[in-house]
Amino acid sequence: MDSYLIQVNGRGDHAPMRDVHLKSTGNTISLGKAKGRKPRWAVRASEMSKKTFNPVRAIVDSMKVEPNPKKAMISLSLGDPTVFGNLPTNDEVTRAVKEVLDSGQCNGYAPSIGYQSCREAVAAYYNCPEAPLEAQDVILTSGCSQAIELALAVLANPGQNILVPRPGFSLYKTLALSMGIEVKLYNLLPEKAWEVDLEHLESLVDEKTACLIVNNPSNPCGSVFSKSHLQEILAVASRQCVPILADEIYGDMVFTDCKYEPIATLSTNVPILSCGGLAKRWLVPGWRMGWILIHDRRDIFGNEIRDGLVRLSQRILGPCTLVQGALERILRRTPPEFYHNTLSILKSNADLCYAALSAIPGLQPVRPAGAMYLMVEIEMEHFPEFENDVEFTERLISEQSVFCLPATCFEYPNFFRVVITVSEEMILEACSRIQEFCEMHYQGAEGAQDLECDK
Repeated sequence: MDSYLIQVNGRGDHAPMRDVHLKSTGNTISLGKAKGRKPRWAVRASEMSKKTFNPVRAIVDSMKVEPNPKKAMISLSLGDPTVFGNLPTNDEVTRAVKEVLDSGQCNGYAPSIGYQSCREAVAAYYNCPEAPLEAQDVILTSGCSQAIELALAVLANPGQNILVPRPGFSLYKTLALSMGIEVKLYNLLPEKAWEVDLEHLESLVDEKTACLIVNNPSNPCGSVFSKSHLQEILAVASRQCVPILADEIYGDMVFTDCKYEPIATLSTNVPILSCGGLAKRWLVPGWRMGWILIHDRRDIFGNEIRDGLVRLSQRILGPCTLVQGALERILRRTPPEFYHNTLSILKSNADLCYAALSAIPGLQPVRPAGAMYLMVEIEMEHFPEFENDVEFTERLISEQSVFCLPATCFEYPNFFRVVITVSEEMILEACSRIQEFCEMHYQGAEGAQDLECDK
């Protein structure tokens, strides 16, 4: 009989060691009874799972409210342009996938970072003299969300911190906290069309800052940074030697009176990981095709960050091969008028929504310049019966069957976000109901004071 020392599961840093006897019978080995250990079930959720927290889901799931049964529900909460069927993708996009499916040539595993030909296609599509790209600078991912996850994972270690916009997309915080990375929120300024408070941003940087997240065009704000403002952001990153994670999933989705500038085209020395994908501009979020573009003109990332991204990509072996196989055709064949028509609809809805909400006492919308959203300030002093934006939006659902996300979801209380991808008819109906709701609950200065005194 042979004797071995085996460590078994236990609590604390040091699991107990047990002397276990292995009895050999022919070609099999049986595990003898371990002395001093009573087997028991002790299955626990991992620390990573316990740290994973999505504020949008937490807030929305806690809103135990039923819509008004007399009014059809209008949901202006979900950033999915396909929900109402009024914004289909282009026929060339679907035809490209059908051709690949029928060919039977993309049914197997691809390299974890994507097919070489597909990475070449993405590099060619985004390549420009100000920010040159080659296939080696492209990592294909399962949607832009995974691109952001990989970028965070390669740039930051547990115990470090990242700088995240407020208001901002909640996934940044969800991913960071699950990895043990601290989140520091820098302010965006609604009175300046959501530009970054540069002084506040720079004050947050310390020796543990791993990266700065810049989301342009913005979810949830619908804002688009000017060239000069992006240069100011880059100046802060350059002074502080902080790399940038650029969330540019809404890149090129800007209205006619505005120009989109990829931040990498303006950088002379700051290294940038730019995250994008098909989801929004091509209106296929469920296809889960994203990418990371590595911009590193001064070789600050070097091979280490590139190799790290390759290793991280090997955890799930890359995005859907059918969509990969169609990617070159999608990028090459999608007609310019498709993009133009999508933006025309979004701009028209944005203008209608902004004009309608601007006329409602107690609301202050901020005019968007791109993406699919606008933010609306609630002048809470004129709605004293509501404690906050969450209560306001709950009652809006129960009385008017209109669902807008409270901006507490984006770390910015007393605002709400409106999604503008619905039909014109639905936008107008929703704004009409919001007006009716606000007129019902609005209190002027004197009325608000009286209500406060009654409390």
